[in-house]
Amino acid sequence: MGRVRSHTRRRPRANPRGVLSVRAGGFGFVQTAEGAFFVPESRMAGAFDGDLVELAPLPDRGFREGRVRAGGSSAAGRGSAQESPAARVVRVIDRAHDVLVGRYEVADPFGVIVPEDPRIPYDVFTMRADNPDIEDGSLVRVRIATFPSRNAAATGVVEEVLGRADETRASIDVVIARHKLETAFSEGAFAEARSAKLDAGGALAEGYRDLRERFAFTVDPADARDFDDAISLELVASEGGKASGVFAVGSHSEKASVLSDASQQPARGGGASSGMRFVEGRAPASVRWRLGVHIADVSHYVAWGSSLDVDARRRATSVYLADRVIPMLPEELSGDLCSLRPGAVRRTMTLDLYLDEAARLVAFELYPALIRSNARLTYDEAGRMLAGSDAAEALRDIRVRAVGSPEPAGLEEDVAWRLRELSRIAKARQGARERAGGLDFDTVEARVRLDAEGRPAGVDLRRKTDATALVEEAMILANETVAAHLRDAGSPGLFRIHERPAADGLAGLAEVFEEFPWFSDIDARAFVEGEAHALQQALAASAGRPEGGLVSSLLLRSMKRAVYRPECGPHYGLASAAYTHFTSPIRRYPDLVVHRMLKALIGGRPARFDEEVAALPWVAEHSSEMERVAERAARESQEMKIVEYLEGFVGQTFSAVVSGVAAYGLYVRLDNTAEGLVPLRALGEECFELDAARHRLTGQDSGTSYRLGQRLAVVLTDADARSCRLDFKLATIERKGRRP
Repeated sequence: MGRVRSHTRRRPRANPRGVLSVRAGGFGFVQTAEGAFFVPESRMAGAFDGDLVELAPLPDRGFREGRVRAGGSSAAGRGSAQESPAARVVRVIDRAHDVLVGRYEVADPFGVIVPEDPRIPYDVFTMRADNPDIEDGSLVRVRIATFPSRNAAATGVVEEVLGRADETRASIDVVIARHKLETAFSEGAFAEARSAKLDAGGALAEGYRDLRERFAFTVDPADARDFDDAISLELVASEGGKASGVFAVGSHSEKASVLSDASQQPARGGGASSGMRFVEGRAPASVRWRLGVHIADVSHYVAWGSSLDVDARRRATSVYLADRVIPMLPEELSGDLCSLRPGAVRRTMTLDLYLDEAARLVAFELYPALIRSNARLTYDEAGRMLAGSDAAEALRDIRVRAVGSPEPAGLEEDVAWRLRELSRIAKARQGARERAGGLDFDTVEARVRLDAEGRPAGVDLRRKTDATALVEEAMILANETVAAHLRDAGSPGLFRIHERPAADGLAGLAEVFEEFPWFSDIDARAFVEGEAHALQQALAASAGRPEGGLVSSLLLRSMKRAVYRPECGPHYGLASAAYTHFTSPIRRYPDLVVHRMLKALIGGRPARFDEEVAALPWVAEHSSEMERVAERAARESQEMKIVEYLEGFVGQTFSAVVSGVAAYGLYVRLDNTAEGLVPLRALGEECFELDAARHRLTGQDSGTSYRLGQRLAVVLTDADARSCRLDFKLATIERKGRRP
């Protein structure tokens, strides 16, 4: 018996809302709390891809644009994926774009901008008289003045000419323009950067300690251009507090009295030292190692309110794009005077961390110093040495050696034993953090390798290794120590806060993970409540399985974003009670602020200090936002170049993992991290049912099922770098293609 629907409502029903995802055919889909809705091209109401929109359901009167069964005919059946209910856009709640990049076309009296992004099918009109010198075919950035509506076209103002459209296809310049990234410094900032001097003698007179004889080195990616941090490691004493001669070789010879000597050193020039501070409950006699973390002293050159500071504050971060770096500071500082290059004397903020045999922090001391890095290692070189490869061969690959460094044999020994001990310390620190509830995601970073002309020549995958971990753990400990120091001293600062993930997001993941047998051994209640050890169990249980990478990725996406705040709070992901960013002041503005706060704490407050403290809430919010912008731009630039690279592999077969299930098909992720769509029509000659809760598509006739984490063989059918789009179909015949 049919159900009778009442036409009266007891209370008004809110319209569904969600983010509009536009497909190449002009139609779109919106995922809402009520489910997925199909939006015909004619019912967009001027909405752009990425806009947050409000929808009104439409009667099913043939709005089937794009909703076709695999064989090409329209499908029947309300529950099928291609039969997502149709809706129209009622209004745009929040615009994703106020600036577009497009091709300028002369159509007197107008200059018409055709967006480069094919998912935005609306031209933007400007008056030709306002820009008579712009050539037809130029690539421009336009700011939208009025958005399109049913009765009017979009209008805007040209902000910048980027070049010729035919010369800048898939260009990173488009990404820079789209995200409004600043590429030029003010004249005042340039003048201040050019006039900056090291002045080692003046530094010593001000109270900087002279650590130029201490053996320090940097470990960074091979393509790193600026070096914020150097590390050193010295044996202080063996068990029982007695001096050890085991490591008394060359430049790393130390005496057992180093700890007491350090605590008694007077700080010249006003007392620029925090003094030795011991961790409660830890005995000085248990100290075994002095781990030095030496961070570029950017705050010496960039004072609050200076032209350099204003430019850096506005940018808030360096941006690392596929083919270039947009630095937060001019090259004179970021690539030279503040960069801890081998053989060069540099000012630093040094944090000495005194550790016991179990790598627990016993004491620390913070002070400005002069250092000279002895060597630069890449992660690959450090990894080869840790793996037991020929150390001498690895050292021949070291990019630069310090002036007056030891002979290769001496340098080998100086570096090799430190790397081994730092790795052992890192593993101990990792274990302690894991026991405290810290999360370690199995992430893979894809970096496109470019040739001399900027064309993609390959994709390199970067994973966490023992070499990256030894640096990462040293920096985490330094950041935790500085944060606790600022907190305990009642000092102003910027802290890194990471909140517990939302239970509703984890509940959705639990429904997905229940499809995997290993999840039955995990406490689902604890998982949904965000208990860190339950999440650790999910990561460990899925590791090494076909779905392992996806599980790690989905859990990472469920995390809330870490943000900057002027108040101290916990960091959920690292299981830290206090955390800050101290270790990268060349490329992150919050780190520069933290350095200034530390200097004020240990050396006295400078002029305008209260002004900077008053600005901390705004600086925290702005830095958090600019971090998001930089990450989006960096990711987009890499995706653009990966797709450009894959344009040469159309027709090839790849192994992929299902990374998303939607009403219109499957998203699949290649091993090189590139992601694209297998449209519904490519799945076979039948209708498919979508189980949104379990992220599964099931064929109504065959029962064939596709779910998250499933590995498939797919064929690349189309690659468009301009729109960063990859299209696939299922491979019917297993065949090998070139590896991308």
